Amino acid sequence: MGVKGDKLTNASVLAAEALVEQLNDIGSISSKKMFGGHGIFHEGKMFGIVDSKGQCYLKADKANKAEYEAAGSHQHSRMPYFSIPDAVLENREELLNWAKRSIDISK
Repeated sequence: MGVKGDKLTNASVLAAEALVEQLNDIGSISSKKMFGGHGIFHEGKMFGIVDSKGQCYLKADKANKAEYEAAGSHQHSRMPYFSIPDAVLENREELLNWAKRSIDISK
């Protein structure tokens, strides 16, 4: 998701499509255009976002926030979403683990 008023960019579209594809083993993953970016959903519950620049984020709370920060994540504005570091995006198993934790938080 971008900032309200941001325009949807090709970077956001491509990043959202790639993230959904990478998470397809989980099942029931989808994306929806929102505020110049995308919301990433599992069974209708949003657990991730892609901003208008194509940066991917996953939902975090006290259970995983410290781990995400230790891995180099940064928070998206004041929202409870943290960036997915390149090392995690490039490691499918690790990305699936991060996504599953964020899905659990979103329930």
